[in-house]
Amino acid sequence: MDTSRFKEKLETEKAILEKELASVGRINPENPKDWEATEGEVDITKADENETADGIEEYEDRTAILKQLETRYNEIKSALERIANGTYGKCSVCGNKIETDRLEANPAATTCKTHLS
Repeated sequence: MDTSRFKEKLETEKAILEKELASVGRINPENPKDWEATEGEVDITKADENETADGIEEYEDRTAILKQLETRYNEIKSALERIANGTYGKCSVCGNKIETDRLEANPAATTCKTHLS
């Protein structure tokens, strides 16, 4: 299988995700493989109760967004690793080839259509 087209798509999506992740978080200095949400615009140390509540809500929203982005980012990184080690396009359940149309729809797919969950 020629993986160059999929590699290009994955690298493009990875770059986009890195920018989106950086807009809501930063790499955890204690664990460089993990991202953590950053505080929003509201300084809750000098805010009234409403501003504090808004700041907490914004942080929770950023955390939820970050987790979704981080999950997809890790899927993309894993797919790029599979390309590098020659296992890209093989179903992680049965070992059969993942259908091309499935990979076109989701280049980070790990299973064939039969084992799609």
